[in-house]
Amino acid sequence: MTTKNVSDAELEIMRIIWNKNGRVYLSDLMEVLSEMGNKWKTNTVLTFLSRLAEKKMLKVEKKGRINKYIALLSEEKYTQTLTQSFLGKFFGGDAKNLVAALLRQDCLSGEDIAELQEFWKENGDKRE
Repeated sequence: MTTKNVSDAELEIMRIIWNKNGRVYLSDLMEVLSEMGNKWKTNTVLTFLSRLAEKKMLKVEKKGRINKYIALLSEEKYTQTLTQSFLGKFFGGDAKNLVAALLRQDCLSGEDIAELQEFWKENGDKRE
């Protein structure tokens, strides 16, 4: 699965597809984009969908003249893959270095830290 070179626009489209249970028709996608105030033209959206299919994030299922776009991975799996890539690229794969950077830059509030401690207490020994 490719995580690099996914543009913000492509990610916006993927989020809509994930929110639609991983499957969407172009007309439904255009309706959601319009409701969000997005003014992309149909051809622009088709270009993004084509790129996402090339990147193996979507498959296209043809139903006569209508295409259904189906996510090839869940948002959770995408996020996990992206997180691992980010962690490896910037922190040598060491999550402690990431947390230390967040603490040094005051990115975590006392409430955030308390929530993380509770999370670790409840889930620390659970691994998939």
